Formats: sequence, structure tokens, C-alpha cells
Amino acid sequence: MNHMTRRRFFCQSVSTAAGAYLGLSASSRAGAMGANDEIRVAVAGIHSQGNGHIGRFQNIEGVQVVALCDPDSEVLAQRVKEFKAKYGQSVQGYADVRHVLDRKDIDAIVVATPNHWHSLMTIWACQAGKDVYVEKPVSHCIWEGRKMVEAARKYDRIVQAGTQQRSCPAVQEAARDIQAGKYGKVLWVHCSKLGSRKPIGKVSTPQAVPDHINYNLWAGPAPMSPVMRQQFHYDWHWQWSWGDGEMANWGVHYLDDIRHLLGSETVPTKIQAAGNRFCWNDNGETPNMHLALATYGDVPVVIDIRNLPDPLRSGGSSGAVYLNSRGSNYIQCEGASIRLSRGGGGAYDRANKRIHKYTGDGGATHTQNFIDAVRSRRRQDLAAEVEVGHLSTVVCHQANIAWRVGQTATVDQVHQAMKSHPDALYTLTDMLQQLGGNDADLTKQPFVLGPELTYDPLAERFTGSDASLANQYLKSSYRAPFVVPDAV
Repeated sequence: MNHMTRRRFFCQSVSTAAGAYLGLSASSRAGAMGANDEIRVAVAGIHSQGNGHIGRFQNIEGVQVVALCDPDSEVLAQRVKEFKAKYGQSVQGYADVRHVLDRKDIDAIVVATPNHWHSLMTIWACQAGKDVYVEKPVSHCIWEGRKMVEAARKYDRIVQAGTQQRSCPAVQEAARDIQAGKYGKVLWVHCSKLGSRKPIGKVSTPQAVPDHINYNLWAGPAPMSPVMRQQFHYDWHWQWSWGDGEMANWGVHYLDDIRHLLGSETVPTKIQAAGNRFCWNDNGETPNMHLALATYGDVPVVIDIRNLPDPLRSGGSSGAVYLNSRGSNYIQCEGASIRLSRGGGGAYDRANKRIHKYTGDGGATHTQNFIDAVRSRRRQDLAAEVEVGHLSTVVCHQANIAWRVGQTATVDQVHQAMKSHPDALYTLTDMLQQLGGNDADLTKQPFVLGPELTYDPLAERFTGSDASLANQYLKSSYRAPFVVPDAV
């Protein structure tokens, strides 16, 4: 299909746009590839994380990066220039991913765009016969994440989620030990990401989109809303139209670890959240202090995400022994506690003596794992197959929704909501101490507390008395022709 035909094609009805790639043939190398077959890769979204992926994939033996895609013409030109200087080879640059997907010589695409593009680009790629490495969080809402899974299955594509800690030997070994019962029954879990950030600034009028950015292509499925932030790039993370906050930015890694460690193939059935965007008078919308209590079967999980600095403690970290790193998981079992952060950790007895060391690499082989699966054509070879990534991202969306449906509350009300689990209460107390160190005035900017939500993992919908409030966030609205299709 030539490009002029495609432009006319995409200006037709939403249903037609949804199936734009159904007629394209799959890769001519759909069968298992040999070890010497070159895998040709495109990278879409190359401003930040995608820039790192260019080198990670180009440096894998038997892989050739042949296309770069970004709607920012300055970034695109710079990356094309850098590629030539570093590797002595030319690479084709594109503003529109649809033109990348037209190429029959491309086997796989890396999707490292802003979150709101992840699902549609993955679905289009599957329809075009490409395999996909998609950055976390895999989706911008629960509904479209399931559509990604459906597309991967229908078109028999290899789709890897960029939750690279699935490939970390420390997490893999600890998961085997926990699931084998080495430390006894799991009693409760604490998941934390403590990373200081700064406010994004405050503007009172829409900001001009830089003239080197094609805003139509950047926005894609999302609304072309006025830009209400000082910095165009990256700070979209903290506005709901495009991002999903720290919960799905960094928190998804550690929540994915929890599912991995517990051997869970589902998501929480109950969740409640509290927090707010404290102390910052900026254009951000997502919470910078976010506490959630979730239930996996009979295992309570405390989710603790913080972006405020902690002036009361050196190093900017917080609280108890399991809160002493920027990102960590603490699994309390009957016979020991397991403490893991990115790259490693250990198991500790009741006397706090380390009884086993877990050594990892943070998931350094995750991209290689994807390429190996592209060659074998076996999705079970993937460390983080798209459905694994979808379910872990669902937990992030659950926690965000549980906060978004909330109302302002007193500290006593939050205390009552969290009293069912001692660790949740401890975490709240620690969070209050940190807020005090930041001179937060909770009378002027109180907590937002959501109701306890119940969730049906099979239907992928909230149930119960507050379901109507929560379910409005299950599916985004899409802007034609960039529509995530009902039928992939």
C-alpha cells in the first residue's frame, strides 16, 4: 500500500482505521529463524528510553537497527546523525510509524513512545506482521492492554514487555525459592519506590508546541489538548491524558516483581488508595505520595510510591529496614523476610541475619531474551510476554483508579481505612512524618482517599457499589484515525 493510499485510507471511518494493517502480509520470515539470520529492528520513540534501546539492540549479534521513528524532527535528525557517527552506517528516519510498518524488511519494532501510544502501536505492529518490544507500562488503560494480548495471539507475534527485572537472576531465584516454600507461607508484602522529584512548574495559559514537533503524530490516540506544562517532553508522565504517574512509571517494575515472586497469574481483587500531589503548586495531576493496600488472595500487599524529598533522613530514603532503598520489595514469610531491590537482595531470619544472598544484574539480558524468542517463535521463551506485562500494568491502573475516585479525607479517616494491616498503618505514619518534613499543610491540602474497590479479574472490571465510578477509567477515548480497535 503506497503512502498516499494509506493517508486516504486512514481518513475513512474509525472502524476502517482500526483495521488498517489487516491486509498487510506478515514477515516473510515468520517461521523459526536460524542463528545467523539477521533480525532487522525499528525503534519508535527515541527521545529518552528509546535512545538507549538503539544501542542495546544494535549491539546484539545478528541484529541490525534499520529505522528510527519520532515526531520530533530535531530529536530524529540528531539520533540519525549519532547512529552514523557511532556505527558507521546509515539509518532511515521517520516521523510517522505507519510508514515504518509499511516496510516488509522490518522484523520487529521497539515501542518506547509516551504511554498513550503503547497499545495502538503494538496492535498495528502485530497486524503488520512485526514482533514487538514495548516499554512499560504496556498500556494507558486496562481495556487497551487486553487488546494488545488479543492482537499478539491473533497474529501469532512475539511481544515482550519492557519490565526487564523479569530477566534479573536475583528475582528469578527468589521467586523459585518463595514458590517452593523455602521460607514458609507468604504473610504480607511491601512494595516501595521512593524517588525524589521536583515540581514541573506552573503555567496559566497553554504553551506553544515547539515547531519541530508534529503534535498530531505525537498525540496520536490522545486528545490534542492545549499543552499546560513548561517542559514538553517527559513531564507528560504527570498528566493523565498522556501519562500514568509514578505508579506506572517506576512502580510497575516492583509490582511486576511482586507478581513474579508470588507466582501470581492474576491481579488484586481488592484495592484502596490514599495520597495526593502534596506541597507542589504545579501543572501535574498525578499523586506524588501514593499509598495503596491491595489483596492477592489472602496476601495483603502495601504499595508505597513517593516523590517528595525526605529532609528528615540522610540519603532521601525512608523508614524501616524495607524502606531503605530507592526501590525495593519486602516479602514477609513465616520463616524469613526477603528483601530485593534492582540488582539483588537477600533473605533474612528473625534475628535479621542474612541467610541467603540473591545476586542479580537488573535484567541486563532482557533485550537478548526478546531476540532469542523472535528466533525461536516461542512466546513461552519470553521473560515478560505481553500478557504478563498487561497484568502487572493492570495493578498500576487499579491503584491509580482507586485514588482518582477518592474524596478529600482527614488523617483519621485514612488511618481507619488502613487499620486492617499493621504495615499499612506503619507506612502511613512514616509518610506523615515525611510530609511534616516538607512542611505540608494537610488542612489546606488534605489526603484524597478512595473507597475500597472490588475487581473481577476475569471480566477485568470493577464490581460492587463503587463500580460505576471506577469503571469509567477502564477505557480511554480515542481520536480518529488513531483508534484502538474493538476487534483487533
